[in-house]
Amino acid sequence: MHKVEVAPGICWVEAAEAGLRILCGCPADAIKHLMRRGLVRSEQRDGVTCETGPNAILLSDVAVQRERFCNLTEFPVLHMLYRQGMMLPGHPNNTGARPLLLGLEDQIAAQMQYLHRGNYGLVSVEELMAAGVPEAAAREQMRVKLKFAFGRIREPHELVAGLAVGEEPVEIRGGVRVHRIALNQFLFTHAQQQIQVDLNLPEGQDYPPPYELPYQQVHREYFSVVHCGEGDGWDPQRPCMSSLVTFQGRIYLIDTGPNIRYTLQALGISVGELDGIFQTHAHDDHFNGLPLLMRTDHRLRYFATPAVRTCVMRKLEALTSLSLGRFEQYFEVHDLRPERWNDIDGLEVKPVVSPHPVETTVLFFRALWNRGYRTYAHLADLPSFEGLRRMATNDPGAPGIPPEACERVLRAYRTPVDLKKIDVGGGMIHGNFEDFRDDPSPRIVLSHTAGPLTNAAKEVGSTAAFGAADALIGTERDYSEGVALRYLRAFHPEVPEHEVRLLLNCPMASVGPGTIIVRRGVANPQIHLTLSGLIEFVVPQLGLQQVLGAGSLAGELSGVLGTPARGTYRTLSAVRSLQIPSHLYRAFLRRNGILESTRRFIGLRRFLQETWLFGERLSCPVKSRIALALRPLALDSGAGWEPIRDPGLLLLSEGQVELHASGQPFERVGPGEFCGEERFSSEGGRGYEVVATTPSRGYLVPEMVLRDIPIVQWKLLETMERRARRAALDARHAMLPAGAG
Repeated sequence: MHKVEVAPGICWVEAAEAGLRILCGCPADAIKHLMRRGLVRSEQRDGVTCETGPNAILLSDVAVQRERFCNLTEFPVLHMLYRQGMMLPGHPNNTGARPLLLGLEDQIAAQMQYLHRGNYGLVSVEELMAAGVPEAAAREQMRVKLKFAFGRIREPHELVAGLAVGEEPVEIRGGVRVHRIALNQFLFTHAQQQIQVDLNLPEGQDYPPPYELPYQQVHREYFSVVHCGEGDGWDPQRPCMSSLVTFQGRIYLIDTGPNIRYTLQALGISVGELDGIFQTHAHDDHFNGLPLLMRTDHRLRYFATPAVRTCVMRKLEALTSLSLGRFEQYFEVHDLRPERWNDIDGLEVKPVVSPHPVETTVLFFRALWNRGYRTYAHLADLPSFEGLRRMATNDPGAPGIPPEACERVLRAYRTPVDLKKIDVGGGMIHGNFEDFRDDPSPRIVLSHTAGPLTNAAKEVGSTAAFGAADALIGTERDYSEGVALRYLRAFHPEVPEHEVRLLLNCPMASVGPGTIIVRRGVANPQIHLTLSGLIEFVVPQLGLQQVLGAGSLAGELSGVLGTPARGTYRTLSAVRSLQIPSHLYRAFLRRNGILESTRRFIGLRRFLQETWLFGERLSCPVKSRIALALRPLALDSGAGWEPIRDPGLLLLSEGQVELHASGQPFERVGPGEFCGEERFSSEGGRGYEVVATTPSRGYLVPEMVLRDIPIVQWKLLETMERRARRAALDARHAMLPAGAG
């Protein structure tokens, strides 16, 4: 056996004699990381070209780490089935073996459902109708699904096998055995060899992207398209197909593929700056970045047809403990009417139902301007015209598409527009550039591919560099002023607007990534209101490294108090900011009678800033709202705390408490940490007892003040799952006889 450390949270274990190649850890783009390390490569087998790669996946015990999905097996499993050939008729790798999932029983079960939804989406006429699709259309769409599924919706276990891994060794194959030695830690044995695998992310690290992107700053036009992804799920060099649409200074994202946070950061955009998300469908290369868009302090608007949204919710439900009803706790849902123009604050969008294995729409965007509309078509995951026509049948009982529906869809694809981005990935479920050779649209961008375009494709359409923009309607305005006014009004809603405009007259500046704007130990002469981009707050002595987005006031506490800054603020991306002189800001607060009240909350806001739960990506107005709601709480040594008696979250500032499950301690909580998160789960969570081991002080954070802060809710969900797993494992170990396990 041998082991290769691929990336943080991902490794490769291979036992050649047993024919086992195990991908350990499966976050987004894991298969691309294997490609970059040379662990996936092309080979010839019995005259057939195919790829090498994993044939088993070790799942994480927890579904989420660092607010990101840990178990995203869809593309690795597709790689095994199709690119390695395990499911292809007559292929030398089709030996009857299925891709193998290793891990906890409930994680395997969750993955089975997630893969099922990724393959088929909604799986019956009844489910489609429950999602708002009229019966006739639901039956038509189900026939299309069955055609893509070769006539039958298969159960997950027909395609994938599972093997539960516990504390006792179990054999995988050929004498290779595995067992769990701690939460997310495993031991593989074969003959006299042992290999230990730890799937816990190291402190301060995240799952990295497999590629590097150039840093840029997006200019907000009246109506433009910014190209931020042209690859597919197999391209290790580029992000998956995606675009940003800017309209009247607002920014909308089309699809949420892997590593979307890194993509936005490279473009100088924080998640909180997005005014909405449009979803075309729920395949992983367009979907699995969704949890990262929950990492904001307010609910983002979510735009999709009801059928696409329901499919996304079903898949998200399989991956997490989120019930369908809790989706709206994280997003502000706006359902789009299919086949019609929907008005969104002046920007119009028309989703057109597109044949695909899962619920899919291609999207048309338009805005009114001189001499008519300017239009952008985003055609993701469309079939080739020839492939679609082969599906056409007049038999209403057969899988396929009615000929008239086929022609209706093809007319939509061929609609002339000012800018058209097309999936030309080829194969059964992706487009073909030849279909658009005679398209009269003045600019066509070819997307959703791995590798360079052929010379023939270059005659049909263009490529788009990362961050390149097509301005369909330009502007001479600087929308930053409106953004600054909105943030300042949110900071000080009690202050008249003409007073706020005093601050608005301060200079705006653009700063490149990696620039220190506030230095620790220095009484900063300026407070920086971040209008776009990301900054980080670093206090090495406290082990703090927190990311702050648009709407943050860097150096506010130091500027108001006139004291040296406790930490350093540094730009992570291109940043645009309003630079307010500290003395002017103090004069503004004094002039409006709020200087003393602001100073009173400085300590609480500083404390919140230095916690993991509240320090990251929360704007200053949200931190202020939380600080206003805090209630002091004290516990004597040995005293217990019950969230049922005090509904809310216990945030500790001094001392230490222990968490007990079944009478056994399993975790200690210290200053800056919290407990009571199970109160925030609609599923109830796993309860535990809280006992102070020393005299302790802290704050009760009322339940209601946290309900509409998605990033906090997501962190609570992650913590609840991790603690439940740890408590259960510790309880099982406590029941074992001495020396066992």
